[in-house]
Amino acid sequence: MTNGPTSVPTYVYVTYIRASAEQVWQALTDADLTARYWGHANVSDWQPGSTWEHRRVDGSDAVDVVGQVIKAEPPTRLVITFEDAPDAETPREPSVVTFLVEPHQDIVRLTVTHEHLPNQEMLNGISRGWPAVLANLKSLLETGDVLPQAPWEMSRGHA
Repeated sequence: MTNGPTSVPTYVYVTYIRASAEQVWQALTDADLTARYWGHANVSDWQPGSTWEHRRVDGSDAVDVVGQVIKAEPPTRLVITFEDAPDAETPREPSVVTFLVEPHQDIVRLTVTHEHLPNQEMLNGISRGWPAVLANLKSLLETGDVLPQAPWEMSRGHA
C-alpha cells in the first residue's frame, strides 16, 4: 500500500492482547500508563481537534513528537497526526497513526497503521519502534509489568 508513485509504504502492525478493549484504550490514552511501557507520557484530553504530546519521562520533560487528535471513538478507534520533527527548518505534513482496537471475547486485536510517512528513514525507524512499544504494552496488560529491558534499546544485531 502506498500513497503515490514515489511515496513510502504505509506501515501496519497487528498484535493480539489478552485484555478488554477498554483496558487497551486506557493504555493508549493514559499518560501514566504510556510512560510505563513507552518511556514517554502521551499527554492530551483525547478529544477530536485537541493536541497531544509525546513527552519524555526522564526528567527533561522534552517533547519528541506532537500531533493532533483527528478521531477518538473509545474504546475502539483513535486517529492522530504524528509529527516527529516539529521544529524542523522545512516543515512537512505530519504522518497519521490509527489505532484500531477490535474486541473478541477475552482478547483484542490491536492494529496500528502509520501512513503518510515522509521518507524511508522514518519507515525504518517506526518499523523498529512500533513492535518494541507494542510488545511492552502487551506485556504490561497481560502480566501487570513491562518487559525487563526496554525492547527499543536492543541492538540491530539481535533483531
